[in-house]
Amino acid sequence: MVSKNYQYGICGVYCGQCPNGNGRVKMIAGELKRLVDTVRYDWVNYVVKSFKFEEFRKGLEWFASAQCPMCLNGGGAPCENRKCASQKKLESCLLCNDYLTCKHTEYQRDWYPFVVDNYNSVKQVGFQKHLEEKEERSKAGIDLMGHLERRCCKVVKLEEK
Repeated sequence: MVSKNYQYGICGVYCGQCPNGNGRVKMIAGELKRLVDTVRYDWVNYVVKSFKFEEFRKGLEWFASAQCPMCLNGGGAPCENRKCASQKKLESCLLCNDYLTCKHTEYQRDWYPFVVDNYNSVKQVGFQKHLEEKEERSKAGIDLMGHLERRCCKVVKLEEK
């Protein structure tokens, strides 16, 4: 049994290292919303044809007020991982011997291949110690951004009027 309220996902991703789970997205979106409102960028609609300021502003509003409540608190994306772990009476999928082949963790293994390292870490040091190590890394500022940036970031060019 985990002795502290760690920010981990049942699937094997450590939410405390995720910018949506640790509140970083919410904070940065709120700051950008404040700056955009202060500087009044609504004129951009007239300069860049494909840019819709009001839609952008609505998006910032949403991100500034949203933060993933994490699956342990009943939030996060709906997934089969929670149901499966609950049926097996496991605190985490990382504790399941089928983790590396399970269809429910296929997404995590594909998008976040480091979860295989997390699984191996749990096997070596135990779940509690693994969470303590992830918490320390999270406090040190180590997050998932490098991996996600390489995987997801694209250059977007806007058309000018």
